[in-house]
Amino acid sequence: MDINRAFVGLGGLFGAAGIAAYAAAAHSASGHMATIAPILSIHAPAFLALAILARMSKAAYFGGLVLVLGLLFFIGDLAARDYTGDRLFAFAAPLGGSLLILGWLIVAATAFRGLDFKSQR
Repeated sequence: MDINRAFVGLGGLFGAAGIAAYAAAAHSASGHMATIAPILSIHAPAFLALAILARMSKAAYFGGLVLVLGLLFFIGDLAARDYTGDRLFAFAAPLGGSLLILGWLIVAATAFRGLDFKSQR
């Protein structure tokens, strides 16, 4: 089976980061790690599935890229608030959240026949 190795790697990294965030939340009074942990943990197996789907659908590949950007902005902003006391940049979290919603809508749209399911090489 042909897979997108970048998405497999991201799935593993997001999973590991999710567990680390759960540990940080358990040992810290700061608030955002408890929000970050489940978001990363939910996206980790999703990227493992996208590793397969993205090789069949350009739309799924694009949706995965949008999800990565969304996670980086959303999680990055929340982590920056905890560790630096400042935002990543103005509106980073809302932009990241919006990109996450858009990314999932793009992935969902791959169910429609009108989108091409030609091999992404």
